[in-house]
Amino acid sequence: MSIIYDRVALIGLGLIAGSMAHAMREGGLAREIVGHARSAETRRTAREIGLCDQVFDSAAEAVAGADLVVLAVPVGAMGDVAAEIAPHLKPGATVTDVGSVKQAVIEAVAPHIPEGVHFIPGHPLAGTEHSGPRAGFATLFLNRWWLLTPLPDSDPQAVARLSQLVRAMGAKTDSMEPAHHDLVLAVTSHAPHLIAYTMVGVADHLRRVTDEEVIQYSAAGFRDFTRIAASDPTMWRDVFLHNKEATLDILGRFTEELFVLQRAIRMGDGQQLHDYFTRTRAIRRGIIEAGQDTEAPDFGRTPGAAKAD
Repeated sequence: MSIIYDRVALIGLGLIAGSMAHAMREGGLAREIVGHARSAETRRTAREIGLCDQVFDSAAEAVAGADLVVLAVPVGAMGDVAAEIAPHLKPGATVTDVGSVKQAVIEAVAPHIPEGVHFIPGHPLAGTEHSGPRAGFATLFLNRWWLLTPLPDSDPQAVARLSQLVRAMGAKTDSMEPAHHDLVLAVTSHAPHLIAYTMVGVADHLRRVTDEEVIQYSAAGFRDFTRIAASDPTMWRDVFLHNKEATLDILGRFTEELFVLQRAIRMGDGQQLHDYFTRTRAIRRGIIEAGQDTEAPDFGRTPGAAKAD
């Protein structure tokens, strides 16, 4: 594998940026990988484990001379970071991000990008419930989708180069309109996360079931809810605040479907329940056939193993 970018700057050193660093180093995809994190403790840990070739105390120092800058901070912080680094970006450099929301990121970041610098928003559909600089691993993106949402004036060569890096890290890539991206992710990720948080909250507040019972007797369904609900709270707070319309739309539809099932249960309509569950089962088969999960018992996980969403 040959070098794709000479110098890559990772702004934010959590799971995604850390996994990028491991994947790029393993594949020899960058000559130098540098980084910055707002937290002094995160910077100290990143230096201790050798996550980057250099870890800088400021984002401005980190992006100086970088050919690729990756914004891997919570969605709500993207605008401030873009404003801070803008004067220090190298002409001809590419700036991308890994946020779960695209329209809000474009609105926050694009106004700060200087002329001659390429801004290509992106979103790797990969992750675990773990966060921080120690959480990353080189195979996180393997066979996962990495969606790019280029702007109308994005340079095709810059898009092709970023796509090449994404594929070299093991991911599959596709392009999508930002608004459509946000709607798709509201269905496949954002609303399911909110439902998981809610279900775990219900268990917490249901005083007729003790905490010990919830922990000891968790069936697979609830166990998966708790795994999802353990995700980074800052990141998910920002996702919901910045993808408000699409998430509320999908939650409204979810509520309507829930009422249908409630009525079927109340009326003892077994046929409707069976037909409904048969249709939804087909979605699971499609996910397996697409290679996005396995048919292995326990959803392909073993105790203690990290699993990408």
